[in-house]
Formats: sequence, structure tokens, C-alpha cells
Amino acid sequence: MVPDDDATLRTVRTDPDRHVSYAEYGDSDGVPVLFLHGTPGSHVLGGLLAASAERAGVRLLAPDRPGHARSTPWPTRTLADTGAFLTPVLDDAGVETAGVVGFSGGGPHALALAATHPDRVDAVDVVAGAPPPSLASPPPAPQRLLSALARVSPRFLHGLLGVQAWAADRLPPRIVVSQYTTDPSDLPPGVAERVHRDFVTALDAHRRGAVTELALLAREWDLPLDDVDVPVHCRHGDRDANAPIAGARRLCDRLPTADLTVIEGADHLPTLLRCRASVLDRYAEE
Repeated sequence: MVPDDDATLRTVRTDPDRHVSYAEYGDSDGVPVLFLHGTPGSHVLGGLLAASAERAGVRLLAPDRPGHARSTPWPTRTLADTGAFLTPVLDDAGVETAGVVGFSGGGPHALALAATHPDRVDAVDVVAGAPPPSLASPPPAPQRLLSALARVSPRFLHGLLGVQAWAADRLPPRIVVSQYTTDPSDLPPGVAERVHRDFVTALDAHRRGAVTELALLAREWDLPLDDVDVPVHCRHGDRDANAPIAGARRLCDRLPTADLTVIEGADHLPTLLRCRASVLDRYAEE
């Protein structure tokens, strides 16, 4: 397992057969906020928000979703099951309600928690989030291929991701980061290394979580989006090729309490980098 020495890690049992691990960043006495990584991803990505969380007085809880990094796989889950592995994290941390920030593939899970457990969610921020397939614009060809493999040949995709993980552990960080931005050379110091470590950690122990989520996000969501009544703030780059902004606009139109902030000139990962401080500052002010 790739070490992550700058995080406090805990593991909580969600049922007799499964557990979820999570990291804690920022101010341990601060305002609680869940941070949900992308697909694939891990708690390691939460480190990109650690300094902003510390400055804002935010206690950032970053779980590994099932089958990613240190959390037990759950291959039959749907989005509606999200609360079954996130509410135990809140309980273990002694948190009654929290803000929820979901990046990329974490966005649908943030909305799922709000839809199914509104009593545990103060507000949601969806950053460069993936929309439901019926609202999405066509993603790049590699993403379409991965989604198709997850549906029709999950065992092959599992093996392919294993090869990717092996190669990523031996490649320069900029190669991995090029999946999330068109110009890795423009990233602040340390970001490429953090994203590289996140990717390797996500796939180090398991690949089933990534396979499960790629298939899950390629299906229509089993969520009552029209019933989401907590505040939802969407932030999306207008140059995001991974999740084109048209899908974010349609998703925000579907959500009765949502607003959209467009990050001009930003693609996928830079959207998170450019809004991380303002997202966490807002929770500290509420």
C-alpha cells in the first residue's frame, strides 16, 4: 500500500462483511466536511484540500469508497446505497451533519447521500461532477471504452486496470495526471505527485471498486433528484473534456436547489484546484 504519512487514517466496519477507511485532514476541531474522490480514486486526493481546510477551520473527512484503496469491495451496490458506507464514517467521526464535496465521480455520490439521507447533509458541492447518462454530453473515447468494458466485460477491465496500476507505479506523475488535464506542466508544485499517488493507491489493493463504479455511473441513477432539498452548488470548468459542461448545466436544471458557477478556462483537475479554497471557506462561514 502506498503510504500517506500526512493523513490520520481510520477504518470503520459498515456491516459484518465490509469496512470503509477514511482519512482526516485539516482542523480536527473544525466544521465537518466529507470529501468524495473521483473514479478511480482514494482518500489521498483529499490532501489537495488539506492546506485550504486548515486555513478555513474545516475538518475534512476523505473516505475510500468500496473497492478503492483500503475499503472492502461491494460489487452489487448502487448509488442509492451510498449512505450505507458514508453514514458510518460520520458516526465514527462523531459528526451529526456535514457538508459534502464530491469531485468528478464523487459528485453523484454526494448527491446520492443528500437524496437518501438529507438529515445528515448540510449542503453539497459538486466539483467537475459526472451527470447521469441521460443528461451527459459524449465523453472522450477512452472513457466511453472503459464504461463499455465495465458493462460488458468487467473481468477484462479488472485485468486492464491491474496493468494500468502496475504501469502507473513506474511512470512519471505527469503521465498519470494527463488523464485529468491537458497541460500537466501548469499544475502547482506537488499536485502531479499527489494525483499520481492517489491513482496508484486507488488500484493498489483492489480494482473491483473502479470496475463497479464505471458500470454504475454508466447507468441511469436510482435517485429521486427532484426531491433533493439541501443546497447544491455546482462548479464546473468550461473546458472540461472529461465531463463536458453541458451535462453539468442540464443536471443543475434538474435539481431544485442547485446553482452553477462556471470556472472559465479550466478543465477537469484545474477546476478542483481553482475552487478548493472558496468551497471550504463557504462552509466555515455558514
